[in-house]
Amino acid sequence: MLPDWTMDVMNVLTQIFVLAIGVAALIVLLMYAADITQTRDAVRRNYPVVGRFRSLFTTLGEFFRQYFFAMDREELPFNRAEREWVYRSSEGKGGTIPFGSTKPMDKPGTAIFVNCPFPLLDDHAARTQPMRIGPNSRTPYDAPSFFNISGMSYGALSKPAVRALSRGAAKAGIWMNTGEGGLSPMHLESGCDIVFQIGTAKYGVRDEQGGLSDEKLRRVAGHDQVRMFELKLSQGAKPGKGGILPAEKVTRDIADIRGIPVGKASISPNRHPEFDDIGGLLDMIAHIREVTGKPVGFKAVIGAYGWIEEMCVEITKRGPDSAPDFFTIDSGDGGTGAAPMALMDNVGLTIRESLPIVVTLLERYGLNDRIRVIASGKLLTPGAVAWALAAGADFIQCGRGFMFSLGCIQALKCHQNTCPTGVTTHKKSLQRGLVVKDKADRVAEYADTVRKHVEMIAHSCGVPEPRRLGRKHVRIVQSNGRSLPMTAMDFMPDDDAPNRQVPGQD
Repeated sequence: MLPDWTMDVMNVLTQIFVLAIGVAALIVLLMYAADITQTRDAVRRNYPVVGRFRSLFTTLGEFFRQYFFAMDREELPFNRAEREWVYRSSEGKGGTIPFGSTKPMDKPGTAIFVNCPFPLLDDHAARTQPMRIGPNSRTPYDAPSFFNISGMSYGALSKPAVRALSRGAAKAGIWMNTGEGGLSPMHLESGCDIVFQIGTAKYGVRDEQGGLSDEKLRRVAGHDQVRMFELKLSQGAKPGKGGILPAEKVTRDIADIRGIPVGKASISPNRHPEFDDIGGLLDMIAHIREVTGKPVGFKAVIGAYGWIEEMCVEITKRGPDSAPDFFTIDSGDGGTGAAPMALMDNVGLTIRESLPIVVTLLERYGLNDRIRVIASGKLLTPGAVAWALAAGADFIQCGRGFMFSLGCIQALKCHQNTCPTGVTTHKKSLQRGLVVKDKADRVAEYADTVRKHVEMIAHSCGVPEPRRLGRKHVRIVQSNGRSLPMTAMDFMPDDDAPNRQVPGQD
């Protein structure tokens, strides 16, 4: 005989079970009624309740593909092999892998470096030396590193993410670009070198009408660690579209720094209204340089490139002092916190095509020593960085590689304020996962590993340091599986005349 209390417990559990079944049945009935009467979703209307699983599986599909089904080299925008390399490098594991490469070496467009039969001995190799930017400005910048942090604004990134990047940049001796969101205390607190980006909305340096404020420019330039100013014309992920900051990310702190209303989505103009031609661009650059006394350049993604040639001609007429101090070339497959898919998928040349075009034009007009070239866009591994240097870049900026070093898992939630790693969210509960001190160390370790491995590629090719790499050191795989030396490739064919036309002119 079971004791009475046991029977009482069983009766209670039975009643709870029956109640739970009843509640579940009621919920299913309500879901059925809701699905069969709604008109927005045809699947749920035709298959009530069961049709809801489609949305669930679609949402979970991203997770399962990333961890279980996709091969190491299949995912986009960055595959598992690339992400894992960054993770290992930022953890101080040297970026080494076992057994053999999983990278298909016969894929068209693949860059293969031409190794020297007698590579440099270690005691003959050299670390990359600083390079001067803006020699004609009152305060030139001797940039110590060829690999730096690309523009990512406070707002798109969380406060601890900006703080960790700033501290990591200081530790590694690299610059940090503010992005178009203005200069925050987190950018400055570590003492790292800063490139201040001026977007079309002039965040951080705007007057009451949204124009450029010389007073605020001088105030920003007054910080010794603000080394350069970058005028942003366009970015790879959304050419012809201004920055997009969703309303849920516009906190009081961010609104104060940018000079915008709290809790309201911030959409920047699609271009600078102050100028609409090459002359105006050069005038604006000259004005900012005069006000700040520091090097000034601009950032753009390349589509039609006739305007670059027009700029070179105009600089030749005005004299070399009129030239921008640097030109940041963004790739058509660059990243962002939020952008229309129509632009992200379809507009702008990738860096693999645009960088050689720009360098060729600057060399043609003898401006390659006056205008420093900065390459940006999916250049997060040593091979990609070394290719950019060989193609003619003086510096490389990277954004998403440093996001991976912070712990980003490519969850693709940047625009929803729900980033699970705390990198792109302003929710305190999610930010607590990003420990600034630990992540700062990872940022510095990643930067150091990239530079060491690029130097390793350079030494293998027989040159003492990475900027001595040239097109003769690279072969590009063609559609037939064979490679051609980069020096034999014509990056500006004669039949490409329509794309050289200056937009807006006949």
